[in-house]
Amino acid sequence: MSLEKILSISGKPGLYELKTQTRSGFLAESLIDGRKISVSGRNNVSLLSEIAIYTLTEEVPLRKVFSKIAEKENGGPAISHKSSNVELEEYFFEVLPDYDEDRVYPSDIKKVVQWYNLLQKNGKTDFSEPESDGSEEE
Repeated sequence: MSLEKILSISGKPGLYELKTQTRSGFLAESLIDGRKISVSGRNNVSLLSEIAIYTLTEEVPLRKVFSKIAEKENGGPAISHKSSNVELEEYFFEVLPDYDEDRVYPSDIKKVVQWYNLLQKNGKTDFSEPESDGSEEE
């Protein structure tokens, strides 16, 4: 499964997997403890597939950043998100050397590393591009 159904919900810890839609929102399952929660349309929700990291030249999709971390760690876990800001910045610089230090804060790096480790722990490591539906035929 790619990142298309993995969510970050503002005010809730960790990541969630989209399970099904309901009349007033949707049902999501926590990747931390497996609990299912109902999320209304009023919650601020971000799809991981829609998030990108600023570099000096472009915005790099989160899936590519996760792929680079997985490559660096041979598919294993990354450093702890509880490491010092300096350690996290040095680590992120190894993964994405041209990230924009003025626009990517230590808290962003912490979140990316924490999300990667959560996805890796749950075996959700398909960071490939979503399959096209064939509507862009040439």
